[in-house]
Amino acid sequence: MSHIGSLLDEGRRMLSQRLVPRALVNRTTWARGTALLAAGDLALLSIWGDVWQVHMALLEPTDHAVGVLTLPCPDGQFPSVGLLHPPAIRLERAIHDLFGYESIGLPDTRGWLDHREGTNYAFLPVEGDGLHQIPVGPVHAGIIEPGHFRFTCDGETVVRLEERLGYVHKGVDELFAGLPLEQAARLACRVSGDSAVALSIGFARAVEDALRVTPPPRAIWLRALMAEMERIANHLGDFGAICNDASFTIILAHCAVLRERMLRAAEAAFGHRLMMDQIVPGGVAVDLDPQNLAAIVGLVSDVRARFATLTKLYDETASLQDRTVTTGILKPELAQRFGAGGYVGRASGRAFDARKHIGYAPYDVLVFEVPVLSEGDVNARVWIRAREIEQSLALIEQILRDLPEGDTMAGAPFGSGEALTLTEAFRGDVLVWLRISEGRVDRCHIRDASWFQWPLLEAVIEGNIVADFPLCNKSFNCSYSGHDL
Repeated sequence: MSHIGSLLDEGRRMLSQRLVPRALVNRTTWARGTALLAAGDLALLSIWGDVWQVHMALLEPTDHAVGVLTLPCPDGQFPSVGLLHPPAIRLERAIHDLFGYESIGLPDTRGWLDHREGTNYAFLPVEGDGLHQIPVGPVHAGIIEPGHFRFTCDGETVVRLEERLGYVHKGVDELFAGLPLEQAARLACRVSGDSAVALSIGFARAVEDALRVTPPPRAIWLRALMAEMERIANHLGDFGAICNDASFTIILAHCAVLRERMLRAAEAAFGHRLMMDQIVPGGVAVDLDPQNLAAIVGLVSDVRARFATLTKLYDETASLQDRTVTTGILKPELAQRFGAGGYVGRASGRAFDARKHIGYAPYDVLVFEVPVLSEGDVNARVWIRAREIEQSLALIEQILRDLPEGDTMAGAPFGSGEALTLTEAFRGDVLVWLRISEGRVDRCHIRDASWFQWPLLEAVIEGNIVADFPLCNKSFNCSYSGHDL
């Protein structure tokens, strides 16, 4: 029996969650799940609070089975997972800020999303001869969301980076409570704007699983088309921006043109550059006409040819390679321990991709590869993006070639239920768990891939020079908004 199956059998299985099993467990089983995480036998997907209980979603690394453990905490306390498994620490700090629950044994009890202590936040102490600190943010020089970075340096070498996030905390969890499904879908879409499509798909799939609704095949394939267009646009932007941070602006300029063309094609085909509000529970809100289909086919061919030239230029430019190769190395064992998703994990040997390893339509019938490298440096994260762009272009061609005919909506869902989904966004897997009561969201938890990537950015910059932080940071491109909730 799998580890997750054994844990679930120790508890009382809840019938409300159909596809991903959930069980009510005691503290002994919760502790055993924590021990399996610490040993690397399971991967953490998320921990979140609820009404007098906490939930922990787990992933089996071998067969990718997913299960949820629910621990009642009527006294507002629960045993810390982060005590033995550091990836849980920030999530547990967030639970305290949002629900007031105390995580017994948590190594770091500072507030995380709650900034009411103002400037009195206690950064970790610094000791050592000749060390100095460089504070950066929360207000940055460019058009970027706020976040604070505290560098401790020995000369130009970074010996520690500590992040403080939460500056764009919006109370998303509370905003979901009581919303009709249509409004809740609009909110989910906006948790992180660069992943609007992936978040919309994750929310819609969760609603559909909870309420036993099956969208029409054409709608499912159109969702995948939007998701791959979103993935390409973001990867193009990142590819160019990383080169720009290495002072090679010509690639940024060309990538910006290609990204703009992809966004304009999205607006022409789906009515919005980021395709917001086009994916709804039950289907999609807009269909694709033959004229726009033909335009996307032509754009795919053009992007493929032009991007091949850019990757060749990147590969043959010694000054770029000097800045990206061996810079900001994320060790594979650390990527595995934190369950790092997307290009961050895949550049460090973790091959997880929710489209393939969890599997959901239409990716279960589409042919594509998940590129994986093991070097774990900025250069590897650049090449994972490049290979994913190539795969997404091929996926779009398959989708447009085999796009089913028919309706695009199954009708507005209504009822009560509960579900959890994992959906692959451009930066990694997005988790959506929700509980619905009579057509309204009772509770919704969304976990962006950034939750497990931000801590790793602190690790990869150690030993690098301060000037290489922009490269490391952009090669991760974590979301502030998707994290701060």
